[in-house]
Amino acid sequence: MTQPFPSRHLATVTLLVHDYDEAIRFFTEALRFDLVEDTPRGPDKRWVVVAPSRDAGATLLLAKAANDEQKAAVGNQAAGRVFLFLHTQDFAADHAHMNAHGVRFVEAPRDEAHGRVAIFLDLCGNRWDLLEPA
Repeated sequence: MTQPFPSRHLATVTLLVHDYDEAIRFFTEALRFDLVEDTPRGPDKRWVVVAPSRDAGATLLLAKAANDEQKAAVGNQAAGRVFLFLHTQDFAADHAHMNAHGVRFVEAPRDEAHGRVAIFLDLCGNRWDLLEPA
């Protein structure tokens, strides 16, 4: 009998943000992610989950930084390295849409052995790869 998912898979990655609503706008408008869930969890805390699409595997939990240590990590979760990789089947269309919505690319698109790629910054400054695999 085939299971609908592998016995183990990466489900959710936490991304620290300054503000829930600002992050939701960025991900749903500039990156065209789906808002999967937005549930209050007490004073000034919400469970906010976004994903490139509802059936695209891993999701992002947008977590508002709550203390000084977390606030210091916002935008630098990978210490300046590329933190997340957004795969696309239409690099040109996604790149154009993101540019039109103010996403900051830190380099021009380039072709590599593994595909067409460009590094961009999310609203907090984390580095991402937009990648159309070869």
